[in-house]
Amino acid sequence: MAVLASERGAALTAYAYLLTGDLRDAEDLVQDALVKTFVRGRSLEISSVEGYVRTAILTTWIDTYRRRRQWLRVRHLMVRGERQEGPADEVGARNDVRAALHLLAPQQRACVVLRYYDDLTVAEIADRMGLADGTVKRYLSLAVGRLETLLGPLAPPLADRTVLVNGGDER
Repeated sequence: MAVLASERGAALTAYAYLLTGDLRDAEDLVQDALVKTFVRGRSLEISSVEGYVRTAILTTWIDTYRRRRQWLRVRHLMVRGERQEGPADEVGARNDVRAALHLLAPQQRACVVLRYYDDLTVAEIADRMGLADGTVKRYLSLAVGRLETLLGPLAPPLADRTVLVNGGDER
């Protein structure tokens, strides 16, 4: 096996490369074929050993190709989609929101954070900030308009959605 690998390894790899089209895959295929050929402990004539290895390369590649083709037929049953969602999308959205918030005036930013993050009512925000209710509403209106310009339409806070559905009092 060592003699065959050292003397004919390049030729076997070139043969496997023609099948796979990738050098690393070809090298792996040659190694698998060598192991399959010599692991059985059969006594092989030196003149025909390369033929056995080439046959093993071909059959191993065909088996791998068939397995891959079968997998392509059924993978949709097991895989949700080509692209798996990850934290990168959330991190990007968070960074966009953070950058947009920094473009707001400080009082507008404070009103937005208190309204949408702390889920406070307009009256509670006005009380915390020492402002009139109308001033808080104006800051929120200006800030939300600016954020929608930068980020796209915003969903109302959960409390506002409940009010809209139930037709209750303004918060």
